[in-house]
Amino acid sequence: MGMLSAHLEQQIGESDTSFMMAAAAAKEVPDSSSYHSRDDSSSGGDGSSYLSNHTVILGWNTKLASLVRQLAMANHSLGGGVIAVLADKDTQQMEEEMKAHELDLMGTSVIYHTGCPLDSTSLQKVAVSEARATIILAETNDAEESDTRAVKIVRAICWTVEHDEMKGHIVVEVVDPENEAWVKQAGQDLVYTVAAHNLVGHLLVQCARQPGLAQVWEDILGFDNAEFYVKKWPELDGLPFGDVLFCFADAIPCGVKVAAMENTVVLNPDDDYILSEGDELIVLAEDDNSYFPSKSLPKIADVKLQKSKSTSNDAKKILFCGWQHDSDNIISILEDSCVPGSEVWIFSKTAEAEREMRLADKGIRPTEFENVKLVHCIGDPSNRTDLESLPLESFDSILLAPDGDNTALRTDPHPVSTLLRIRSIQSKRMSHEDVKAVQIRQGASAQSSWVQEMQQGSNQSIIISEFLNAETTKEQIAQADVPGVMVSDDMVAMILAMVAEDKKVSYILSELFAQEGHEFFFRSAEIYLRGETEELSFYDIMSRARHRKEIVLGYQHAFEDHPIMNPPDKAAIKTWYAHDGFIVLAEV
Repeated sequence: MGMLSAHLEQQIGESDTSFMMAAAAAKEVPDSSSYHSRDDSSSGGDGSSYLSNHTVILGWNTKLASLVRQLAMANHSLGGGVIAVLADKDTQQMEEEMKAHELDLMGTSVIYHTGCPLDSTSLQKVAVSEARATIILAETNDAEESDTRAVKIVRAICWTVEHDEMKGHIVVEVVDPENEAWVKQAGQDLVYTVAAHNLVGHLLVQCARQPGLAQVWEDILGFDNAEFYVKKWPELDGLPFGDVLFCFADAIPCGVKVAAMENTVVLNPDDDYILSEGDELIVLAEDDNSYFPSKSLPKIADVKLQKSKSTSNDAKKILFCGWQHDSDNIISILEDSCVPGSEVWIFSKTAEAEREMRLADKGIRPTEFENVKLVHCIGDPSNRTDLESLPLESFDSILLAPDGDNTALRTDPHPVSTLLRIRSIQSKRMSHEDVKAVQIRQGASAQSSWVQEMQQGSNQSIIISEFLNAETTKEQIAQADVPGVMVSDDMVAMILAMVAEDKKVSYILSELFAQEGHEFFFRSAEIYLRGETEELSFYDIMSRARHRKEIVLGYQHAFEDHPIMNPPDKAAIKTWYAHDGFIVLAEV
């Protein structure tokens, strides 16, 4: 147990009396309130009397705008909702900052309160007891400061509201995943945690290893496409999962939350797993009320392929462009997830000695790595000359992050500029070298073919950009029309919103981001076809994938930018080509 965990344990062990003494000593801020599309004249002065079944957000950080947007999308199907924000910040300033984001709230109202989340009166003003979910944001990247603050806020909520009077649950953004257990202990079964930096690290690595996965994750984590739902279907009790998999026309079963094993999620169970009373089915669907089980199973051309084709798991060459407070975490995940022979190049203005010291402080010793060779490069990611010194055309993936820990860099435009420079350099090198080689290989008459290969080659490096401020970069990204860009603030906000809307989702995400277990993968269609083309239904593809212990969740046609998750008309016969791709849930 580390020093920080011991410190948190001490905080948790405080009595309610001593805790409230500490809370009273916290900085007091004059309270004021602001309402969007609300009239507080009948609210009793504090605005809390009408608040019920709403979402409370405690704290303020760069993820807030994305979080409010996601919650508004989740409320859209209900005609809108209410979000109450409590932060140690001037109300007018909060309103102006959020107004600058020009959010489409789709009927949702946002209420702003200035106050301290440690103060019982402030918590009562936002009616935490009546909220369906309360989200505690991390206001600093310092793990000790932020996670200790989270523990104190959870304790303040528990002191303010009796456990059995709390209608909703608490979602906490934790900085250090090692502190999750202590934060949960502070609120017992009311608290669900999201270790933001750890999840972003896993997302970056998964997307770097799997082309196109950034778009898949963005679709699944957001509320405007298919997402995870967990529900009991008593009429399916006694059926094997192999049959249940084909029971839904508008959803795809992914796993089971097992009633006999409290809070245990089993993703991609065996076909012969029998659903028992109380089991909840995990599905990918468009909406909670958009799918229902069918009484009859679809007709499936269940043809076993003659040979189970293997999937490649080659060594990777990855460029990590930038250096931040959580770079050590990403390097550790890369070491755990890559195969032997892989290389990770670190390109940053940060001195090599400083990087090595940071890694050593975290107990990371690259000389002892078994899978990854670490290569240090010094340079400015915003400088084209420095970028041109790198073999950019040789990397399988490029992870791009703002360079440095300074908070001012969070609105720095360099990541977008760097992304465009890298694409430009790759494109020029492709046109001078690879195009000529392709022409020689295929002949002058194969122009359309080599143009396609050039387009594929220019996208061989998956650039996953961890922009810390989504709003200042999103428009530039859209204008640049660059695929495969992951905005970390958006991703974390999506996860926080999903867990706020359904706490059971936290168990699913924990399984998907575990070091071992199941992940999303892109599979070439040729694995499932008996030739270059074949006419099959999506159900047929799903059936063939079961021989490989995989669940097919969607597909992406060759040269199309966007995957189709949980496709409609699963029984319709379509022509599939060997160069199409399928998104599957499979064991690592």
